[in-house]
Amino acid sequence: MAESWQSRRARWRFNFFPAFRGTGARVTYMSADWREVCIELPLSWRTRNYVGTIFGGSIYAAVDPFYMIMLIRLLGPDYTVWDKAAAVRFRRPGRSTLHARFVVTPEVVDSIRADLRTLPKVDRHFAVELRSADGTVHASIDKTVHISRRGG
Repeated sequence: MAESWQSRRARWRFNFFPAFRGTGARVTYMSADWREVCIELPLSWRTRNYVGTIFGGSIYAAVDPFYMIMLIRLLGPDYTVWDKAAAVRFRRPGRSTLHARFVVTPEVVDSIRADLRTLPKVDRHFAVELRSADGTVHASIDKTVHISRRGG
C-alpha cells in the first residue's frame, strides 16, 4: 500500500522526534493503514561503536517503538497497548546500513480483538530482523506486547 499524506507526515514526525532521531535510524516507509513500516539504520558517526560497527543500543532503539505504536493505531482507542519485553540476538556486526520491515496483518489484529472478547488481557510476540542490503541478518529482535481493553 502506498503512503498517504497522513502517513508521510507521521513518518516525518518520527524522523524529527528527538528520542527516535537520537538512535540514528530513519523511517523510510509507512503505509497509509499503519500495517507496514520500514526503517534503515546506517553506520555513521552517530551509530558507530568503539570497534567501528553499529552500536547495539542503536540497533535495539531503532526497532523499539514500532509494534506498540502500530497496534495502538490499528486497534484504536478502546485498547491499551504496552511494550512488555524484548530480546535482542546480535548475529553479525553491522558494518553497513541495516534495514528492518515491520508488518502487522489484519489476521493478527482480528485475533487480538477476538481473544480480548473472552480474556482480560493478552500478550503477543513479534519478531523483526535487521538485515544488510544483501539480505544477511545482523540482529534478530523479539518483542512482547501487552494488550487489554480499556475499562476492563
